[in-house]
Amino acid sequence: MDYFIQLLVSGIAVGLVYGFIGMGFAMIFRATGVVNFAQGELMMLVAYIGFTLVGTFKLGFWALLLASIGVSVFIGLLVEVLLIRPMLGQPVFSTVMVTIGLAVIIRSVVVLIWGADPMPLATGLSTTPVRIGPAGLYPAQLYALGIMACVVGGLWAFFRFSRTGIAMRATANLQTTALLMGINVKRIFALSWALSAGLAAIAGVLVGVIYDLNPGMWLTGLRSFPAVILGGLDSVFGAALGGVLIGVAENLSEGYIGRGMKEIAGFVLILVVLMVRPYGLFGKAEIERV
Repeated sequence: MDYFIQLLVSGIAVGLVYGFIGMGFAMIFRATGVVNFAQGELMMLVAYIGFTLVGTFKLGFWALLLASIGVSVFIGLLVEVLLIRPMLGQPVFSTVMVTIGLAVIIRSVVVLIWGADPMPLATGLSTTPVRIGPAGLYPAQLYALGIMACVVGGLWAFFRFSRTGIAMRATANLQTTALLMGINVKRIFALSWALSAGLAAIAGVLVGVIYDLNPGMWLTGLRSFPAVILGGLDSVFGAALGGVLIGVAENLSEGYIGRGMKEIAGFVLILVVLMVRPYGLFGKAEIERV
């Protein structure tokens, strides 16, 4: 029983990172209809920039987190203005290919600047596990739980009560109608990329602190994609829950079935779910008249 609890708790901790990245995927898709396949690479880039900030300014965890979010939001806006906005009106496939090209470029840039050796992201956080009953978690993993609660609550309030949040929901529902109602759709697109980049920054700092930095970090983004499909590609909060479910499924499958299952457990889970709910657990079914 203790072994099961340890796998469950550590799976939730890993799933929180997947959830942050998954919410970034869903944020952009919901507003623009585009899947940003550079989300994992953006997370990696910001984490490495955070490494430089720590080495230069000796930042602690919270200061690094805030600085990384600011840097990431700027990068997200830059990508949207320079690469995505010129693609407006073009086929979605073309825009997706732009994000794939950006992902490849970021991978190469990271290795070119920082090298291929693993590096610790030292922020002064304790590396001694905190015991919670039979389970043990690193302090950074506990912080991830608190940050996720704050982010989910903040995003819910933002989408529910703010004028900008309501405008984002309207744009996600139907862009043409949003334009006719006077909503600045380009501004909404830029905001969605900024918010998505901010979520990537949180994930990047957490991954770097818990697991160290390495050029293979972008694979975490790929492994987070099943979380978005599971929760619903158009559901930001569903992606958060989907990330936790994927993390738990990976840990339990590896713990009880064997090595190698961790890499495929998430994809097996979404295959099962999509056969029952093709639009995900919290996604909305699209009804078209023909």
